[in-house]
Amino acid sequence: MNNILICDDEKDIVNALKIYLSDPDYTLFEAYNGMEALKVMEEQTIHLVLMDIMMPQMDGISALAKIRESSNVPIILLTAKSEDADKILGLNVGADDYITKPFNPLEVSARVHSQLRRYFKLGSGVEKTQVYTVGGLELNDETKTVLVDGEEVSITPKEYDILKLLMANPDKVFAPKEIYSLIWKEKPFGSDNTVAVHIRHLREKIEIDPSDPRYIKVIFGQGYKMEKGRM
Repeated sequence: MNNILICDDEKDIVNALKIYLSDPDYTLFEAYNGMEALKVMEEQTIHLVLMDIMMPQMDGISALAKIRESSNVPIILLTAKSEDADKILGLNVGADDYITKPFNPLEVSARVHSQLRRYFKLGSGVEKTQVYTVGGLELNDETKTVLVDGEEVSITPKEYDILKLLMANPDKVFAPKEIYSLIWKEKPFGSDNTVAVHIRHLREKIEIDPSDPRYIKVIFGQGYKMEKGRM
């Protein structure tokens, strides 16, 4: 039995998807915003999530980022054609696929079946401890600790979230506005300086020479990245 969570603020869409996914092998759960989706995830064992992007209280991108802190469950975004930028952001944050409205019932069924098959075939149905290592830098997401050359360092929660984002996506460049949206869960107005300050403090704690960093690199005019070659 596969547990599927459908999250969309429009009840008609939720009801339509429940009809499309009417199958004896599926148990369907519903939510109407990101906060409700997270609550269902806490209370139930969910094997796949269908998540709308534009929702009140907590949007789909923010809920997706929160889910990815502790789960690798497949997440399919429900998007409108006008949401291309959000769609790309969602895929970068960790979405597995997307379906564009209006839905084709056969496409919905096929994409859900494909993601579930991949999820269980690759053994991802069992959550694994996430330990990220880049050179002498190690982040353990179970114990929430950061080690630099074997020595534990103390960093703030926001610094931890930024470091985890970069280490989980080696060699990917994140613009300051993108980092701010993912970590602070707010619209990135005037965010560049806030992110730069946190990056500077983080470098002071994990780099031997913050002015010549080994780990967090700046790509001028684009953003920050964790170099893949350091892994």
